This record gives sequence, C-alpha cells and structure tokens, in this order.
Amino acid sequence: MPPSPSPDVRGAGAVSTTDRPVDDHDTPGAPLDRLAVDLRVSLLRTARRLRAQKSVDDLTDGQFSVLAQLVNGGPRTPGELADAEHVRPPSMTRTIAALADAGLVSRTDHPVDGRQVLVAVTDAGRDVVLETRARRAAWLSRRLEDLSPAERATLAEAAAILTRVISA
Repeated sequence: MPPSPSPDVRGAGAVSTTDRPVDDHDTPGAPLDRLAVDLRVSLLRTARRLRAQKSVDDLTDGQFSVLAQLVNGGPRTPGELADAEHVRPPSMTRTIAALADAGLVSRTDHPVDGRQVLVAVTDAGRDVVLETRARRAAWLSRRLEDLSPAERATLAEAAAILTRVISA
C-alpha cells in the first residue's frame, strides 16, 4: 500500500510551492520579459494578418516591400534596394527580375553611371502598392470599429510609444 500523504502543517489555505502554478512574475525582470513576449507575439500576429491583405496574391512580401520602397523613395539602383531591404545583391537581382517580368517595375540606364541601372515602379506597380495599403487599412479599421473609444485611445498611445521604442 502506498504511503499516505503527510498533512500540510502550514495551516488551512496554505499552498505548497510545488502545487502552485509557475508564475514568472516572481522572478526579477520577469514582468518586463512577459510584456516583451506578449508584445512580440501580438505584433507578429497582427503583422501576419495585415500582410495577408494584399491585392496580388502571387506577390511575395519581399517583392511588395521593394515596390513600396520605390513608391516611397523613387527610382533606385539594385544595390541601393539591396541595402534598404538588407539582402544580398543577387537576391535583389532575382526580385527585380520577377517584378519586371510581372510589369511592376522598369529598368533604365543610370543617367550618370553607365555601369548601373535604375529601377522604377510602373503605374501597375504603384496601383498594387496603393490597393494593398488600402486593403490593409480597411482590414484594421474594421477591427478598430469594435473597440470602445477608450480602447482606441489606448492603442493610439501605444502606437506612439512603440514608434519611440523602435526609433531608439
């Protein structure tokens, strides 16, 4: 017969540390770590849902990002785009080729450096970026409509704080 459990002599309502759920908030620094994890997960899930709202399904996130760079900053060399996107030049060359094949960018000779080309967004490429941005804004706006004014104010404050955090 197994031994009977020994009675808890600490008094009624006492909880054994082995029976208590692990609460990482008891660890120094843990509340910030928990907040960091919660924010990371929420931001990644939100970004994933927003990325899914695009006007052209066969466009990769990297290709869309290059188009957006060109819409925002104007024509650039492949090297400048590779630097801005933090990819190696051969990867950018493949991305530009795919976008050119789809009619979303054009390549022209560089006006100063004959060894270079300039990549520019076409009207079709600009339309893809603008339509995708509109879809993403509409998707998020629909979700924000369900929140109370106080919750929307909290998110507005959080957006400003997050902008400061990532700018530091």
